[in-house]
Amino acid sequence: MDDDRIKNIAVVVSGLDEEYQNNIICGINQAARDNSMNISYFSAFGGMLASKRFDIGEYSIYNLIDFTRFDGAILMTNTISDTSVRERVIQSVRKAGIPAVIFDCDNHREFYNISIDNTTAMRELISHVITKHGARVLNYISGPLENPEARARYDAFFDVLRENGITPDERRIYYGGFRSPDGRQAVDDFMESGMSMPDAFICANDAMALTAVTALEKYGFKVPEDVIVTGFDYTYNARNFTPALTSVDRPLYTAGLRAGNVICSLADGLCPENDLRLKAVPVFSESCGCSAAAESADIKEYRKHTYRHVETMNSNISTLNRLIAGLAETENSSENYDMIESIAAELECEKFSLCLTEDWQDAFGVSMPVDMEKPSYSAYMTAPIIWDKGERRSVGYFPSSSMYPEFPETGGNISYFMPLHFRERCLGYCIITNGDFPIASLLCQSLTMTISNSIENIRKLFHLNKAMDELNRLYVIDPLCNIYNRNGFINIADDMYHDCVTLKRKVMLSFVDMDGLKYINDNYGHNEGDFAIQRLASVIQECCGHGSICARFGGDEFVIFDSGATEGSAEALERKFNAKLDNMNAIIKKPYKLSASIGSVITFAEEDKTLYYIIHQADEKMYEIKRGKKNSRRSESSADTEEN
Repeated sequence: MDDDRIKNIAVVVSGLDEEYQNNIICGINQAARDNSMNISYFSAFGGMLASKRFDIGEYSIYNLIDFTRFDGAILMTNTISDTSVRERVIQSVRKAGIPAVIFDCDNHREFYNISIDNTTAMRELISHVITKHGARVLNYISGPLENPEARARYDAFFDVLRENGITPDERRIYYGGFRSPDGRQAVDDFMESGMSMPDAFICANDAMALTAVTALEKYGFKVPEDVIVTGFDYTYNARNFTPALTSVDRPLYTAGLRAGNVICSLADGLCPENDLRLKAVPVFSESCGCSAAAESADIKEYRKHTYRHVETMNSNISTLNRLIAGLAETENSSENYDMIESIAAELECEKFSLCLTEDWQDAFGVSMPVDMEKPSYSAYMTAPIIWDKGERRSVGYFPSSSMYPEFPETGGNISYFMPLHFRERCLGYCIITNGDFPIASLLCQSLTMTISNSIENIRKLFHLNKAMDELNRLYVIDPLCNIYNRNGFINIADDMYHDCVTLKRKVMLSFVDMDGLKYINDNYGHNEGDFAIQRLASVIQECCGHGSICARFGGDEFVIFDSGATEGSAEALERKFNAKLDNMNAIIKKPYKLSASIGSVITFAEEDKTLYYIIHQADEKMYEIKRGKKNSRRSESSADTEEN
């Protein structure tokens, strides 16, 4: 195998904004740069908003992945809370037959497992709280038990309690999801329970522990004077918090770095001998009553870090607010794309691609069935925005199986795929390449949600405008004849008439009434009558030239308005009308004859003459002609009778 070829690796992860994921990703990225590998992160933000339909939309990004196009995969499936989604990803990798590295999961022996010993460090931490600090009543804030790491820490908690003669109390367990708000909610729920205060809150990770501390302080409890709180992961915020958090230090960056190096070796056909198991170490600090650990940052360095963090957050908020405000003003997809493109430069990345399903603008019902076993993406995608180092281009269509509208041609590129969706319906995804915004900003999910909502709004506006156009058409168009109805004629002709008043032009108004419609309806049925009306309307429409319009004014009545009439216009119209009527009769070959009476008025358009007045004049003239026809027929009939 050629070791110099560019290797393309897929990484599956959920929750880029968590410090656990961030540290591992930083390690993977370093390995990618060291080995000139291309890394494609497929990231969701599932399990965060307590919305099943939202989660389905988020997890649809995993349905995009064609693992057969990659040389290997790194699976951070332990960050995915939905077990069915997790299993579907694993089955897809198996089916593709590519080498894979997985974290903290020894259930799939075909994958290389990089694990961190959660159990030993957790046991040591809990034993320390019990034996060193005399805690006997302990509450536990758990992660999701379907997560193997959360299960290991949960089991360790119960085992240590029993080993120390403490009976676990299920009422003192809160089942969270490893998210920051869970710590606060756990404390709130406990306070509402009316139970006695515990000696310690043992938390399954730092994110929940930190919010638990702040919640306890709001209730008037000091940590550790009144109650001990411990975490797990030893994050930057945890070790620089006040009080500094007792936690478990895990070599997450090292785990990510090793994962990247291992997958590179596996892609080259090498076979590392054993799975890698890293050691975690408990760190006893202020939140349990011990002194602060030496690893906490220097106060000056912490101030710099905090300032940079706040400055970055403020900048990101400003960018997001401008994006939200700008997108709210867009009324079509082109304006929407321009606004999104204007923000791409502020994400500090080399390349930003907006990829949408080819059917993203299609209408769909709110009760659309959901089948997560089927791909959520259309066969083809479109990329209306590819922002590349300040230049913008687009790709009309590309197969969704390609994933990239433009696949990287060099090595060492790091790309983050993030879903765009409305509820469970997939709209597309965006790709941020060679930029840290997805892992450095807490607003990355807010950005993708904002873009998703704007695209959905444009889709709805598109269909709303179509509906309005159709309503307007139905308001002004006669549905049987597909020409203007009375409303449409008056709206258009009135404007034309006033223009003629200004230009001092002559106008012609012709009133047409069908002859013999009752005879056709009575003898051949109303469907045949409708057919006859449609054919007559077609003849009238063919008689309209430039500067003239026609309309169905009533049941069998029609009008023609000509804004550029001359003295001979009426005779010319009548000759043309009769000729086309004869031609229509020859074409349709019906047992009846299409016939109509037409009366025209030619006059100067003047302010003191209304369009309705001229219509009335033409109507009277037409009826004079119609009466003349009837009298003529009666005379012919009487003559025939006398001869007989």
